[in-house]
Amino acid sequence: MPSIVKALRVVADPNRLRILLLLKGEELSVAELQEILAMGQSTISTHLSQLKQAGLVEDRRTGKSNLYRLRPADSSLLDEILAGAKNEIAEARSDQAAMRRVLKKRQDKMRAFFDNVAGRLGKDYVPGKSWKSLAEALLRLMPPMVVADLGAGEGSSALLLSQRATRVIAVDSSAKMIEVGRELAQRHGVKNVQFRLGDMEEIPIGSGEVEIVLFSQSLHHALHPERALAEAARILAARGRIVVLDLLKHRFEEARELYADEWLGFSEAELESMLESAGFVNIETSIVDKSAGAPPQFHTLLATADKN
Repeated sequence: MPSIVKALRVVADPNRLRILLLLKGEELSVAELQEILAMGQSTISTHLSQLKQAGLVEDRRTGKSNLYRLRPADSSLLDEILAGAKNEIAEARSDQAAMRRVLKKRQDKMRAFFDNVAGRLGKDYVPGKSWKSLAEALLRLMPPMVVADLGAGEGSSALLLSQRATRVIAVDSSAKMIEVGRELAQRHGVKNVQFRLGDMEEIPIGSGEVEIVLFSQSLHHALHPERALAEAARILAARGRIVVLDLLKHRFEEARELYADEWLGFSEAELESMLESAGFVNIETSIVDKSAGAPPQFHTLLATADKN
């Protein structure tokens, strides 16, 4: 537990309170904090260093920079201080608005990558997206139902599922991917797939509308995977099922630039924990594929669970 005296001394500065209010809800880099707060890099770094020394903030390495977040506290003291600061600090509301704009830029960068490769997925190599791993997931699917394919890309999985599903709703944040998917469906005469433009964290599907949710190599592109899983739980009907195919946690940092990956995969424990927090039960995870050849040798992680 952080020293109360040290914590109080550090949070006495209004700018450090502004940083804490931002980090309470999001992980942010120094550059993003600079843009939000309109402060210099050295000033932001100094404030973060003092907050880290006080045990209030922690960071994790992501690509070429660090993302900072509020450290989970054992005491409610900091929560009380921040609750008061939210009302007393004049800039707090505008800071939150600026943060939403910064996060949108982060999402737009990822979306631009997929717009660029629209129509080429399947021809170019995508880590973890193999027929073997997909077949393993399909074997666990229940009989024909309404299926949501989240982060559907150009719709290859959705079109495959359409052969058995009564209806497939394919959701992707890239307008070009959606366009390619619709063209493919029309070309092959597939009429039971609906393509919808939307984000995994704000899914354009009604509550309880689907019976199966599929994330096929898409969850690691979500800014907040836990929110995407919570949304999946929302759109699932009672006793619905979720299937997650993703990369097992790895250290191939270049994937962030090459494939616009937000997360370098997940461990089985991490994925189980997120699914449990989203309200899923009967969670099962397994490694279903291991790529051969030269490094990086990605492993594919499969998780299934039921809505409680």
